[in-house]
Amino acid sequence: MQTEFSKEQQLLRDIVSRALREKSPATAVREQMASDRGYDPEIWQELCGDAGLAGVHVPVAYGGAGGGAVELGIVAEEMGRTLFCGPWFASAVMAGTALLEAANEPDWQELLPGVAGGSTIATLVLDDLNGPAGVGGSIRAAGDGKLSGTAAMAVDAHVADLLLVTASGAGGLGLHAVEGGAPGLTVEPLQVVDPTRKLSRVAFADVPARRVGDVTAGTLDRIWDRICSALAHEMIGGAQHLFETTVNYTKERFQFGRPIGSFQALKHRCADLAVEIEIARALTHHSARCLDAGAGEPYAASMAKAATADAYMSAARAGIQLRGGIGFTWENDTHLWFKRAKGSEVLFGTPAIHRERMMTMLEGAA
Repeated sequence: MQTEFSKEQQLLRDIVSRALREKSPATAVREQMASDRGYDPEIWQELCGDAGLAGVHVPVAYGGAGGGAVELGIVAEEMGRTLFCGPWFASAVMAGTALLEAANEPDWQELLPGVAGGSTIATLVLDDLNGPAGVGGSIRAAGDGKLSGTAAMAVDAHVADLLLVTASGAGGLGLHAVEGGAPGLTVEPLQVVDPTRKLSRVAFADVPARRVGDVTAGTLDRIWDRICSALAHEMIGGAQHLFETTVNYTKERFQFGRPIGSFQALKHRCADLAVEIEIARALTHHSARCLDAGAGEPYAASMAKAATADAYMSAARAGIQLRGGIGFTWENDTHLWFKRAKGSEVLFGTPAIHRERMMTMLEGAA
């Protein structure tokens, strides 16, 4: 199993990092999160259409770059570091993964090139975002293929051209393709903690849909693991940003004639945080390598999601607290990452849910 990044993977990281530092500064994040759309179409086209970041994990035969979970994680990590505003996670990670794991070959040929090239914005609609076991209880497919039911939360559904919906029916749980704006489809934007990631309530009232694949328990577990691994990468990128900017602040902020970073209590706080982030980063990178190798611990993705959620929140709390009074202000950018950390902590399962899932897997193996 791979243990270090290759030269090509490191080059990918450098390219993505430079592009996002230029295209997604904090000023752009603030502007885009305040808009109804939530992203800049021109930047989306440059990054996901021209640069191909939406298809980094999609096979070359379907318009992608032919990478895997490691390459997807590299992009996610850099996007988390800059707090990129856009439907990349919903379209590339969630919908792209669902298509690759559950759809059929003809649907790959039809749907994947648009998602990989950024011309189609897609999202995956699940009626339960806490764990795979709860999926399929609220949305049903009738005999004529029409969908009815409600998903309490869906990521970037308000801008999606294509919704991939998991729904139960006579043929079991399946993946269904629904066009954005289809008759009977209602997408209601929600007010959420993190304005940089838009969530919506999605309701289906006899919405015409086309079944594009079957979703077994094993398929759903694989989809969940790949999404959670990518989300863990995004979170570790955000945590690293908060850590670096917080340490820099403690070196620049003077109190009692010396930088506050020279005080022993703050040194210990930053040292503990560095260790926590590094452990979470190692678990996260390991989860992607396990997925690509098809080997290793089956619970690696859940372990990474739980650890990075805790590390991200630790970095967010420290980022605000060590900045003192300014850390609580709207003008300071720290709260943007704090809100993303809080939203990501519970998205696709809380740390407690993932640790329970990990223990269930261990008990099953024993």
